[in-house]
Amino acid sequence: MAVAVEIHFPGTSLDQYDQVIKAMGFVPKGPGEPGLLFHWVAEAGGGLRIVDVWETQEQFERFAREKMGPLTAEAGFGAESHFNVFEVHNYLVGNR
Repeated sequence: MAVAVEIHFPGTSLDQYDQVIKAMGFVPKGPGEPGLLFHWVAEAGGGLRIVDVWETQEQFERFAREKMGPLTAEAGFGAESHFNVFEVHNYLVGNR
């Protein structure tokens, strides 16, 4: 089942985020990690707000453990991150 993951990284900048995205080999508006359906980031509440939709919670957890966690720690992301996970009832895909 698809899940939405909302993450707040207090005290983290967009420059730090861009550093992590580059280290992952991703480019803006390009493809993401296998299993990722959608991703966005914005400055909010004195840090970053990231919202993803993943095909499964297991895919997100593997990505967080193997890639996101180590790279965000290396980039100095705040240790006070907050995660919320929601089961997704439906999502729509836009036309391009």
